[in-house]
Amino acid sequence: MLRELEGKVALVTGGAGAIGAAVTEALARAGATVICADKVMPSAHAEQASVHPAQLDVTSQEDSVRLVADIVARHGALDILVNAAGVVSFGSAATLAESEWDRVLDINLKGVFLACQAAMAPMKANGFGRIVNIGSVVGKNAGNARPWLDAAEQARAGNVAYGVSKAGVHMLTLFLAKELAAHGVSVNAVAPGPIATSMTSGFPDALRALIPAGRMGTPADVARAALFLCAPDNGFVTGEILDVNGGMYCD
Repeated sequence: MLRELEGKVALVTGGAGAIGAAVTEALARAGATVICADKVMPSAHAEQASVHPAQLDVTSQEDSVRLVADIVARHGALDILVNAAGVVSFGSAATLAESEWDRVLDINLKGVFLACQAAMAPMKANGFGRIVNIGSVVGKNAGNARPWLDAAEQARAGNVAYGVSKAGVHMLTLFLAKELAAHGVSVNAVAPGPIATSMTSGFPDALRALIPAGRMGTPADVARAALFLCAPDNGFVTGEILDVNGGMYCD
């Protein structure tokens, strides 16, 4: 494999999750030194020599600033940030508890903002950076459930807080792309459709059948898209929200 990220230093948040782990391994195979961070210290990855686990609470500004400063001190730079930290949530607008709304927005949106904010200064100082945020098709299509056809789908698959948080991630991506473009820093997002992980084991079969590709996605599908956006020669692609959904939603 072409090691196009040789010499680059990357931070992946949510590294203990399925998508974060896949992104971590893809970046490491491409030659990057990867700091794989999560609230609970991630276990070792296959590319142990170039993957370094770290603890990070993405909802804490102090934690994000501390970790980025430590990365720069130890490795000399922070070239790549992939924000994969996030939580799933289910519930319609009519039934969602305020505490659940706050929890999801705090992790999925505020957490991305804080990591990006902490990473901006060292990237701007070096005149280079790649930021990739993990969004979601649900942040574009207002959710997969069709309650006008089947009320039970809303009960099983309604996820208003999650969708709003990911729509916020998409918009944050666009704002940062404009703010950082002149500094050599590209900011993009990957918007996955349903990805087969332990968190989506209850995805309704009726909705699974609506995916034109005939299958759910895999963490590797998302990782390949993120790797493309992290390439050093890909700086002219910025402000893009790249759909990885098997044709489930096209725009």
